[in-house]
Amino acid sequence: MPEPPRPARPARAGATRRAVLVAALAGGGLALGWGLWPRARAFNWPVPEGEALLNAHARIAPDGRITVAVAQAEMGQGIWSALAQIFADELGADWRQIGVEPAPLGPDYANPGLALGAAAGRAEPLRSLVLGAGRQVARLLEFQITGGSNSVRAWELPLRTAAAAARAMLIAAAARRWQVNPAECDTEAGHVVYKANRVPFQALLADLDPDDAPADPPLRARRTLAGQALPRLDVPGKVDGSARFGIDVRLPGLAYAAIRQAPPGARLARPGWPAASRDVRFVDGPDFIACVGESWFAANRALAAAHPAWTAPAKAPGPWLEAAPAAALAAAGAETATVAEAGDSAAALAGKAVVSADYRLPFLAHACLEPMTATARVTAGGVELWAPTQSASLAARAVARALDIDAADVVVHPTLIGGGFGRKVEGDACAQAALIARAAGRPVQLIWSREEDFGHDMLRPAVAARLRGTAGPRGITAWDCTIAAPDVGAAFAGRNVGAMLNRPAAGAGAIEGAVDLPYAIPNLRVRHVLVDCPVPLGFWRSVGHSFTGFIVERFVDELAAAAGADPGAFRLAMLNDRPRHAAVLRAVLAMGGPLGRQPGAGRVARGLALVESFGSIVAQIAEVEVPASGSPRVTRVWAAVDCGRVINPDTVTAQIEGGIIFGLSAALFGRISFAEGVVEQDNFNAYRLITMADCPDIAVTIIASDADPGGIGEPGTPPIAPAVANALAAATGQRWASLPLVPA
Repeated sequence: MPEPPRPARPARAGATRRAVLVAALAGGGLALGWGLWPRARAFNWPVPEGEALLNAHARIAPDGRITVAVAQAEMGQGIWSALAQIFADELGADWRQIGVEPAPLGPDYANPGLALGAAAGRAEPLRSLVLGAGRQVARLLEFQITGGSNSVRAWELPLRTAAAAARAMLIAAAARRWQVNPAECDTEAGHVVYKANRVPFQALLADLDPDDAPADPPLRARRTLAGQALPRLDVPGKVDGSARFGIDVRLPGLAYAAIRQAPPGARLARPGWPAASRDVRFVDGPDFIACVGESWFAANRALAAAHPAWTAPAKAPGPWLEAAPAAALAAAGAETATVAEAGDSAAALAGKAVVSADYRLPFLAHACLEPMTATARVTAGGVELWAPTQSASLAARAVARALDIDAADVVVHPTLIGGGFGRKVEGDACAQAALIARAAGRPVQLIWSREEDFGHDMLRPAVAARLRGTAGPRGITAWDCTIAAPDVGAAFAGRNVGAMLNRPAAGAGAIEGAVDLPYAIPNLRVRHVLVDCPVPLGFWRSVGHSFTGFIVERFVDELAAAAGADPGAFRLAMLNDRPRHAAVLRAVLAMGGPLGRQPGAGRVARGLALVESFGSIVAQIAEVEVPASGSPRVTRVWAAVDCGRVINPDTVTAQIEGGIIFGLSAALFGRISFAEGVVEQDNFNAYRLITMADCPDIAVTIIASDADPGGIGEPGTPPIAPAVANALAAATGQRWASLPLVPA
């Protein structure tokens, strides 16, 4: 029988919020929202005496040490080392002489990948136009942010270009000294070389001429450091304790602040302070009270004696919030948008043996081990801020807005981050620290208690989905997917960019990962139902993919079971025109197959999931053991990843491992619920994380690829929940349609 024609890919309906945001920025539509943003901040990366500035991204010391200014936040993902490795490779430097510093605020350090999400999947020349607009907007607004797994994707070319220009400058200086043609010189291991002649970079400091740096320098055809597992620069300090995180900052005259915040949607009505004390100072804000003391313990103890009164919110959060997405699915009047459509799914589903499923996913917290913290010093000239922030730009703007000053008067010193996952892109703790420091008249370090950290997180929203489909031996024949979820992008933009963007709308951006499926499906419809959510929502590691990965891959497995097909072969049959996806899937099947219940091993089974996110493709197989009594245990996980060109394979492996563990905690245990207006899970005893004893054995294979780099900080998270749920279904014969998988 001849092979049937491949179905066309579904058309995407409408633009994502990211695309709209980029377009609005490029058109000046956010002028009011960004009114406090500095437009002309001077170059402010300090150059110590005796050192020479190669360009805005690196300087060199007389002993040959090269310091690279890294604009992306280091929160364990290894980005300080990865970006420095890119620069050192193109420059021809000696890795043993490379160091890093967080870059200051300024247009040279604006994230050039602002529009990567908006440009994804678009044809030329629109793709280049969107990317160019994003770069220009980022520079105009000096927008520094770490998120969306775009650090290497955004910075590889700019850093290579900057390093190539610096290399040309060093070569020109050496060529003048030797009276030779610069085209016959090169750099390697921290030296300029010409035949048998070698001169170290630092010996050329006095001869460097910025006019020798071309605007568009040629890049190396062959790199030597890319793809090497070089030692990470941040690890030694973390091992010996010298690394400085946000809570490690110490300043002369520093005081410590503890805080208690209003429940979601409420404001401060009365602070209810105890009797005055000479040991602490009381401070109150519009929606918080705080105590300032010589130690955090003293401040927090005094705070416990306060009895604040809060205003009543319009509608206090409660169990109804978790039920809201399912209610929205059933509501005839809910705002709904069809975001992808191909063929005729209604006709294909009519009168057939239709498989249907409903899925439920809960609110989730970021649960960073380092709670929210910031240190502020307020003077007549402005504010200095030390913070573990994913966005120095948003931190500066939050402080400026809170103190009613110009954002150019806020100096941000980023520190290492003890877990970010999207939470520390927010500037709320930074603004609070500045307000408290101003009131106290001295530098203040604010640290949220664990209870405050859980109770005032910017949560991953609860989600519900309803799917219907049909399948045959060759794959899925019809797919109808409706997902009810809030618009997290609108919540974030309204809080951090401008109130004019706080207009939630149904659209593709809210359910990323459910729109552009890798599988060839002839009849498909995907819809988003908008859910109103009054509690603060934020970006959580892998954002929409964190729930659409579960919804999509869980239902693919259900359709495979209905068709009597092996889950791996079922997926491969639909990937004939996606060779990268197929290669990743084959690799993980070779590692962890066979799938399903394992013969002769009791209730032990293996489940599969395949998810593309942030430009990278990850497939995982999870092995789950289900005892006769007690909770299931994930014993082994196999993962294969194609993330394009790899800078440091050890970092890629570590991030996939970390993403699996992070996602496994959420899949097994993660749930935030509300009662009487507050979060019920206020510490790790009620919001469990995977411990070392619970952690499965993890094996990771990286697929060699010449494709452009994809992200790696987040793509390891989405596949683990569906892989575990699919294994549980194979082991028990039950449908696993909601998370968490282990009930409290």
